Amino acid sequence: MAEGRDVQWVEVGEGQSGQRVDNFLITRLKGVPRTLVYRIVRKGEVRVNKKRVKADYRLQPGDVVRIPPLKLAPREAVKQVSEGLRNLLAGSVLVEGPGWLVLNKPAGLPVHGGSGVKIGLIEALRQVREDLDFLELVHRLDRDTSGCLLLAKSRPALLALNEALKGHKMDKRYLALVAGRWPARREFVSARLDRYDAGNGERRVRVDAAGKVARTRFAVRETFPKATLIEAEPVTGRTHQIRVHAAHAGFPLLGDDKYGSREGEALARQLGLSRLFLHAESLTFPEPSSGRPVQIRAPLPEELEAVLSRARDSR
Repeated sequence: MAEGRDVQWVEVGEGQSGQRVDNFLITRLKGVPRTLVYRIVRKGEVRVNKKRVKADYRLQPGDVVRIPPLKLAPREAVKQVSEGLRNLLAGSVLVEGPGWLVLNKPAGLPVHGGSGVKIGLIEALRQVREDLDFLELVHRLDRDTSGCLLLAKSRPALLALNEALKGHKMDKRYLALVAGRWPARREFVSARLDRYDAGNGERRVRVDAAGKVARTRFAVRETFPKATLIEAEPVTGRTHQIRVHAAHAGFPLLGDDKYGSREGEALARQLGLSRLFLHAESLTFPEPSSGRPVQIRAPLPEELEAVLSRARDSR
């Protein structure tokens, strides 16, 4: 059994002002599953200023939080970060500011644990960056997508960046390799998207007139005999938006095991592609404290550069 034997008393600082108590606990109690956090809050074992609170209580500077001793069975605990993952994440930080950081997310790593995944990027990074008492995702990337991922290191920075995201003041550009010759004249794809249960608990997205408004701008970067390298700019931020819109337009992403085509699968094998070809190449956002624009670029991973080289050789 892994356990913390002593009650902790933690005073809330300015950096945690306005943060929900459940998120505060999840960030602080590295390795503790969310289910246990909600259980101890619900049972009243967590106190703020000696009073019971609900999970959505917003902390204020000077609040004193009582955290009870915890006992975890090994099967309950969030997986500890391996040395390899620790080194990978430490070396993946592209730029770090006073209240934020941008990571070059590795493909294959989900941003959150859950659904059979004991550890995600955010849980792992909280273990790696023990110097931070606040770390939250500003936006998400699909598990198999690589590239620019923005995180906030303070509550005020998170609020400012969320406002920028909602106000369309954040610019995100992706590179994708699609099957077929994307026509230069096709610039926008507007198609409503709806999430549905595909069975076995898997959630997918489809074009549906009753779905949510979704719009993506596409531009051709480079053409090959059987494929096209495109730049995608999601105007809205729906789940799997780029992948579903590209497939809806008749040009599925290569390496896409959810929305791809048989022709695309064959071409991916021919080019030696073993992952989804979708990379968050650049991110532009207003710096939370100054408002000045910050632009970050993430280099294309070597395995994707190699695929493009093979595609060029096929001309």
